[in-house]
Amino acid sequence: MEMDPDVRRFVGGYPRTREEAERRFRNGRRHKTNLPFCSIILKAENSYIGRGGLHPMPGGAVGLGFYLARPYWGRGLATEAARAFVDYGFRELKLPRIVSAVEVGNAASVRVLEKTGFNFLRREAGERRSFDHFELRNS
Repeated sequence: MEMDPDVRRFVGGYPRTREEAERRFRNGRRHKTNLPFCSIILKAENSYIGRGGLHPMPGGAVGLGFYLARPYWGRGLATEAARAFVDYGFRELKLPRIVSAVEVGNAASVRVLEKTGFNFLRREAGERRSFDHFELRNS
């Protein structure tokens, strides 16, 4: 997954070697929070198919992130995972809102956010990459 350019296109922009991926996972985010950003496992196959969850964002916001290996695209699994993380954030952590940023052009992730109930906030234009920002408020 880390070496697949189609997977990495919108999460980091370039494929990683196995060594880079292992180093990144080993060093991971060392924040001390109760925010789950973890492996996504397909129980029916007992297979690691991606990563996702909630993570700290600048300014104290909490963000939703996710990515799946290509063989699992288009099966509703990202939406299922996103809904589970949002539900956990709102019910267990009592978060007032969750945000997410999607690189412009990543229509599949935008669809996941829309199906999960997120609303478009704004576009942040960058020199190399631009991002659309979304939020979901706990009602």
